Amino acid sequence: MLPEADTAPTRPKDLPVGYHVAHFREMLGFVAKIYAPVLAPAHHTWLRDFDRLHPCAQSLFVRIANRKSLVFRIEHLRYDDIDDRERRLNDLHRAGFTAPLEASDFSAALAVLPKDDLFALLSETDDTIRKSWTRPRLMQLARERLSFEACFGEDRGEGFIIQRRVSDLRFLLYLYFGRIEESLTRFALRDLGLVKTHNFRTDFEARFETREEAEDSFFYADHLARLPSLDGPARAALAEDALHWPSSNADKRDALLFELGRLTEKSGDIDTARALYERGGSAECGERAIRLAYAAGDKDSARARLEAMIDNPASDGEALFADDFYARKFGGKRTSAVTDMLRAAETIRLDESNRTTPERGAIRYYEREGWTVHHTENTPWRAAFGLLFWDQLYGGETATLHNAFEHMPRALKTGTFYDDNAEALEAQLALLDHPDAALKAVLKTFTAAHGTLNALFRWRSDTIDGLRPLLFGPKGALAAILREMAKDYPNRKDGFPDLMLTRDDELRFIEVKTENDQIRRNQLTQLLQLQRAGFDVAVNRVAWIMDPDQIYVVVDIETTGGRAPLHRITEIGAVKMQRGEIIDRWQSLINPQRSIPKFITGLTGISDAMVADAPVFAEVADSFAAFMEDGIFVAHNVRFDYGFIAAEYARLDRRFRHPQLCTCQSMRALYKGLPGYGLAKLCKEFDIPLDSHHRALCDAEAAAQLLLLINAKRQANAAPCAKSA
Repeated sequence: MLPEADTAPTRPKDLPVGYHVAHFREMLGFVAKIYAPVLAPAHHTWLRDFDRLHPCAQSLFVRIANRKSLVFRIEHLRYDDIDDRERRLNDLHRAGFTAPLEASDFSAALAVLPKDDLFALLSETDDTIRKSWTRPRLMQLARERLSFEACFGEDRGEGFIIQRRVSDLRFLLYLYFGRIEESLTRFALRDLGLVKTHNFRTDFEARFETREEAEDSFFYADHLARLPSLDGPARAALAEDALHWPSSNADKRDALLFELGRLTEKSGDIDTARALYERGGSAECGERAIRLAYAAGDKDSARARLEAMIDNPASDGEALFADDFYARKFGGKRTSAVTDMLRAAETIRLDESNRTTPERGAIRYYEREGWTVHHTENTPWRAAFGLLFWDQLYGGETATLHNAFEHMPRALKTGTFYDDNAEALEAQLALLDHPDAALKAVLKTFTAAHGTLNALFRWRSDTIDGLRPLLFGPKGALAAILREMAKDYPNRKDGFPDLMLTRDDELRFIEVKTENDQIRRNQLTQLLQLQRAGFDVAVNRVAWIMDPDQIYVVVDIETTGGRAPLHRITEIGAVKMQRGEIIDRWQSLINPQRSIPKFITGLTGISDAMVADAPVFAEVADSFAAFMEDGIFVAHNVRFDYGFIAAEYARLDRRFRHPQLCTCQSMRALYKGLPGYGLAKLCKEFDIPLDSHHRALCDAEAAAQLLLLINAKRQANAAPCAKSA
C-alpha cells in the first residue's frame, strides 16, 4: 500500500517520520467522511478497530498492508519505530487484522517460500526433483504433492503470519481511488512535490450514491484485477457463477465477461468462452461471439446477430465490424475494411535509418514537399475539447471530482457530459463557425486557466499553434468531432492521425503505417469519422529505401572511461557522407576537465598533456551540432558514442536528437558468420586501412567504409519498392 522506500533502511529525507501512517489515516478519514452512507457495518467496524490500535500497531499494520503478499515471515517485520514487535503483533491478532497460518492458507503461504525451500521440501519425498527447475514448476508440484502440515506444521509455521480482513481494506481503497489500488504512493509523491493535486478544492463528491452501487462496482473491479492470477479451476468457478453476477453495472459486467472469455478461449474451452461472450452486451463481446459461432459452423446464428448489429449498432466501431464481417462472410467481399484502406493508401519512400522513428522520417519527407508538419496524434483534438468546454468541464455544476488526485470529471467517465450540458456545449460549438471569435475565446481560457490540473492535455507553449489550423479548417468539421467527443469521450479521445500538415490554406492529416503496423479498430473508426466531418485524412504506407541523398555522419569518440555519467570525451572524429562519398570531416581533441587514466592513455595515445590546451566540449558544441545538421548519426557500437555525446549536450541543457545507425549491428545482420565484429577485425576482414586505431578520426573513416559495405548489401538485398508518392 505504500512505496517500497518505506521498508528501506533509510526513509526519504523530505518525508517526515511516520508519513506512511499519516497518509493511511488521511485516506481513511476522507473515506469515512465522504462515503459514510455507502459503508456497510463491517466497514465501519474495520475503521473503528483500526482507530483503536496503538500507534505502533497501526504503523506495523500499514507496513504489512504495503506488501503485495498476504503471508509474512515475522523476522522480516523489524522497524525502528515499532516499540515491541511481539506485543504489536498480538494487538493485530486480537483485532483480527492478522492471524497465524491455517491449512486454508496453504497456497498463499507457498508463494512466499524461496525456491531453495521449495526444492528442499519436495526433495524430502522425491529424489528426482531437480534444483534447476523453475520456481513456478516447483510451486505447482508443491501444491499437488505436499500438504500444509508437511510444509508449515509443527514449528515450521510459527514464524509466519497472514493478513486478514483484506477485502474490507481493498473496498475502502477502492472507494477512494475508484480502482483497485495497492499503495498510497501518490500521497508520498504529492508530499515530495512530484505529483500535483487539487489542494485548492474542497468540494469533492462521492463517486457512488448507494451501497449497492459501490459494492457492485467493487465486485467487478476486484475480479478484473485478480483475474490474471486465477488458475483454471478458479476461472471455471467464476464463469459458472456468471448468471449470478450483479446486474447494476452493465459496462463493467461486459468488461469482466470479455476478459474471462478471452482467458477461457485461450485455454481451449471454446464453448464456455462463447457462452460468456454471448452474455455480454459490449461490441467486443459481440464480435468474439460472432467469430466463434462462425468458426464453429453455426453460421445462421452468426448471421442473425450480425443483422441485428447492422440494424441497431451500439457504436460506430460495432457498425464497422458488422458491416465488414457480413460483407466478407455473407456478401462475397474478400477483404476487410482495414485491408482495403491499407491497400488504397499512398506509399512514401523513407530512408532505412528511420525504421525506429518512421513518423520523424515522414515529417522530413513532407517538409521537403513544402508542408509545415506537426506530430500531433491526439494532442490538438484533446486541447481543443478541453479549452472550448473548460467552464463545463472544470467550473460548472457537473464538474465533479472525487478526490484531490483525480483530474478527470465524472461526467466524461460516465458518458453524461453532453446530456448534462447540451445547451451550453452547443453555444460553444456555434463559436467555431466564426474562427476568429473561437480563437479569441480559446486564448482567453488558455491564459486564465493556464497550469490548472486536468486529464485532457498538457499546458505547452505551442498548444495554440497546434489548435489554430483546426479552428480555421473546413467549416463545421471541428464542431462535428468535438460534439462526438462530448457524447462519448472514453471512445472518442484517441485514434487520431499521427501528423497534421499545413501549406497555405491547405490542411491534411496523415496516419503513418509501416509494413508491420496495423490499423486498430478505434483508429479506423476515428479516421472515417474525420473524413465524414470534412477533414482531408489519409493513411500513408512506408516503403524503406536507401536514399542516395541522405547525409550520414559517421562518428567515433575517445573517452576517459566506459560510462557516460561518470566519464568524459577526450576526442571526437566525424566524417560526413552522401552518395557513397566522404564530403566533409570534423575532428577535435576535447579537454575532459579530469585526468585521463594511464591505461586509457596506453590504449588511445591521448594524454593529459595533449588535451591540456584543447577546448572543453561547450566550446565545440555549436560547431559539432552544425556539422551534424539533419544527418543520421552512425557509429560502430552506436549506443556508446551517441550516449556520450548526448550526455555532453545534456550537461549544457541542450537536446541532441538524431536517427542512429550502428555499423556493428548492421554488419552482424548482413554479413553473417565472420570471425568477429569488432572494428579492427572487420577492417582486417575487408582490407580497410586502420593505421591509428583508437584515434577518433581514423576509426570514424574506417567505420565509414563499413557503412558503404552495409548500404551496398542492402541495395543488393532490397526488393523492388512500391512507386514513390
